[in-house]
Amino acid sequence: MTKNGSANPSRKMRRRGSIDVVDAKVAVDLATAQTYSENVFLFVPNLIGYTRIILAGLSLHFMSYHPKYCTLAYVISCLLDAVDGQAARALGQTSKFGAVLDMVTDRCTTSCLLCYLSSAYPNFAMLFQFLIALDFASHYMHMYSSLVTGSRSHKLVTSEVSRILWYYYNDSRTLFFMCAGNELFFVSLYLMKWVHTPIGLGVYSPWLAVLTWPELVAIPSAFVCVGKNIINLVQLWKASKILVGVDLAERAHAREIQAKKE
Repeated sequence: MTKNGSANPSRKMRRRGSIDVVDAKVAVDLATAQTYSENVFLFVPNLIGYTRIILAGLSLHFMSYHPKYCTLAYVISCLLDAVDGQAARALGQTSKFGAVLDMVTDRCTTSCLLCYLSSAYPNFAMLFQFLIALDFASHYMHMYSSLVTGSRSHKLVTSEVSRILWYYYNDSRTLFFMCAGNELFFVSLYLMKWVHTPIGLGVYSPWLAVLTWPELVAIPSAFVCVGKNIINLVQLWKASKILVGVDLAERAHAREIQAKKE
């Protein structure tokens, strides 16, 4: 800080890769001193993000005893995930805070539902725990690998790195379909514990006569869930290779510097 209390411009930015990196102390001071007219915490997409968190909390509250309220709150929270990004771009209010808030909300909301499913389906508890671990690990490593390689967003994946991840992150329809289908499968599993009345489609097929509507929804959405978690595996593997590649490059650079000193 300078004598008059303003941030020292010389400390604000340092270069790393292709992005400007803000000094942590300067970032804290800027966030503390931000005005109402330019308050990132109050950006419309971030307000939508807070609403998602409140709705997710309500769904958790009702999860063990009121499936209708739980499902309604959970589904609205998930659907708002498709709104905040559009609002950010339309209003020119994209932010790193908003991107991370969105990702953390997604991970935590899904994980909480999977925790409940682990207790509702104890025979599959290990599978649900694996899905939680995979989801967190793949997204954390992918985010970190994006940061260390100088990317401005974890969604900026080139086809040279991974065609699967490039198509997944750069086609909004694909991203929405995979995420929505994945959540729909988990919600269907939740509702299967509460809904036991067959939908009565035995006229079309004998096996449809015993199906409830959550079971009917779970069947096609299960394939989407499998696909989504295959993408998580690809994301984890690619992020691991990127981080190892960065390690190798840094070690080679360190050896070059050591060789010059000698």
